[in-house]
Amino acid sequence: MTEFYSPGGELPHIRDDLTIPQFMFDFTHPSRPVVSPSAPVLVEDATGKALDLNQVRERTFGLANALRHKYGIDRDDVVVVFSPNHVDYPISIWAIHQTGGIFSGANPSYTSSELEYQLEVTRAKLIICDPTSLDTTLKAAKARNIPVDRIVVFDTPSTGSGYTTVSQLVDEGLRLSKQGKRFEELKLKPGEAKTKLAFLSFSSGTTGRPKAVAIPHYSVIINVVQCAVHNKVNEDYTSWNERRYRPGDVGLGALPFYHIYGLVVNLHVTMYSGLSLVVIPKFDFVGFLKSIVRHKISHLFLVPPHAVLLCKHPAMKDYDIRKYVRMIVLGAAPLSEEINYQLFKVFPDAHIGQAYGMTETCTAVTIYPLKTKRGASGSSGHLLPGVVAKVVKPDGTMAGYGEEGELYAKSPSNAIGYSNNKQATEETFIDGWVRTGDSVVIREDNEVFIVDRLKEILKVRGFQVAPAELEGCLLDHPDVSDSCVVGIEDEFSGELPLAFVVITAEAKKRIAGSKVMELGLKESIMQHVAKNKINYKHLKGGVEIIEVIPKNPSGKLLRRVLRDEAKAVAKKRKAAAAGHGTKL
Repeated sequence: MTEFYSPGGELPHIRDDLTIPQFMFDFTHPSRPVVSPSAPVLVEDATGKALDLNQVRERTFGLANALRHKYGIDRDDVVVVFSPNHVDYPISIWAIHQTGGIFSGANPSYTSSELEYQLEVTRAKLIICDPTSLDTTLKAAKARNIPVDRIVVFDTPSTGSGYTTVSQLVDEGLRLSKQGKRFEELKLKPGEAKTKLAFLSFSSGTTGRPKAVAIPHYSVIINVVQCAVHNKVNEDYTSWNERRYRPGDVGLGALPFYHIYGLVVNLHVTMYSGLSLVVIPKFDFVGFLKSIVRHKISHLFLVPPHAVLLCKHPAMKDYDIRKYVRMIVLGAAPLSEEINYQLFKVFPDAHIGQAYGMTETCTAVTIYPLKTKRGASGSSGHLLPGVVAKVVKPDGTMAGYGEEGELYAKSPSNAIGYSNNKQATEETFIDGWVRTGDSVVIREDNEVFIVDRLKEILKVRGFQVAPAELEGCLLDHPDVSDSCVVGIEDEFSGELPLAFVVITAEAKKRIAGSKVMELGLKESIMQHVAKNKINYKHLKGGVEIIEVIPKNPSGKLLRRVLRDEAKAVAKKRKAAAAGHGTKL
């Protein structure tokens, strides 16, 4: 069997009896730089208000104390956080962990039915949300019989709903502590960090509706150390000016913390590496540029649509951010070669490269190497220390260097499996390996290239979209009798959902010979999905009406046939737009 090992070698020893907050607040390790306790850790973007490590530790303890005494949050109770990024978002995560609870982050743009699904799957005992999301939260909570007094809101300028706020809980927890009412923080036995769950993070896996990935404390800790060792954050390996990570640098916290990339790499790795993190609630490109200048942000953690904006948005000429930005990491979806080279031109002196990972591998599997400031174009980088890979050909044999096949990854950071979903777990987690569903080529110079996606999942702006989920929604439309969703290429989003639908006989009669009626029907179908699904799952690739959905004799969708058809549709649209003088 051919196996590929990280050129970075094995990991140093890491204790397996630590919770994530114990690791983040108090753990010393050769891979971790020593930073003054008074150095800013989390910075609120709008106000510039900074919290140092001591303040973060105190707020975390106060909140945890209140979660235990007011709500009874205890070992393995799930708390869902349904909010954009907030300076108290990480504090909420670590407070949940200190009580022994499990954190589950929900996309703040979810509809009430999508949030209800997550509350159901996780069996959540408490919800922490943004005040602007209260209506959605209340609908979902009611559907799951969660009392309104178990909804807590973050403090924002719009807070004033009458609901208990996080800051009020922090104050209450600290007050209770002074009265001698102190909760007992979770302590783990040797080896227990490998099984005690920290996160239930949602992923579509290789198919189907989102699944709750069961991630223990040890997996997060391991991946943080893997990233730190790979990037030599505490090694004097080159001049100070050329080091990729330096204590005192400033990172951008614009990636959502509910997403595994934002949660582990952007938040935990950045803090562990001695950087301050500027927390941005919602991405707005001009505001993003202003934040870089205002806070002198040096490290950007981005997805490909952000890179497109950095290369093409007209506002770039108004902000001189090149003198601040020293490093750019891109993940969550492939970056086109064209945008990659344009990014190099825009930031000629910055370290720029890609990374690859999954929720199931918690998180990064590869990162571009330190040997050069520029990651190889199209490459996701090198395997991280401690990661082993194999590449499996369609016939089941093992591929060697330069040969294509499906990537399997074995890492001490791998998740345990999917919570309460034995079948899906057995399909993806196989004898210590995670079957990624991505087709790769590993070169002899250790560069890993993702060349195709074997799984059905679409990647829209870095977010996973399961075609089966949208197909089920489409079949709820009264005029749709069958459907198949595939991705259509888009420069900004990577790809967009495009629906091929077969309409009912009644609908055919209604639109017969009328382009206006046909366009109206397509719009109705798109609006149906828009009402029921989060925005990045909307059918922005459009709707195509066809006579039959191609299937094999067993009834399985021949999705590849319609992927080819989607390419033809994209080509036709591009030609039509060019004919009308439209620049794509």
